Amino acid sequence: MITSKLTSKSQTTIPQPVRAALRLKAGDEILYEIEDGVVLLRKADAAGADDPFSTFKEWESDADRKAYAKLQAR
Repeated sequence: MITSKLTSKSQTTIPQPVRAALRLKAGDEILYEIEDGVVLLRKADAAGADDPFSTFKEWESDADRKAYAKLQAR
C-alpha cells in the first residue's frame, strides 16, 4: 500500500509510483470520484480541457451553438 501525508494546508504529494502509473506530469489535472467511502483517483482527460463549454451539457442545442458561435469567434 502507498501512503502520503496531508499538510496543515490540506495538501499532499502524489507518490512517485502513483504518478508513474497514471503518467502524470506537471500541469496535468486529476479527477477524484467518491463512491461508497472510496476515492478513485484518475488522470483527467485533456480533450475537454481547452473547451470551457465541454462540461456544460445543458447548453448543447443547435440554438445555443448558434448563439454562442459569435462569442467564440472573437
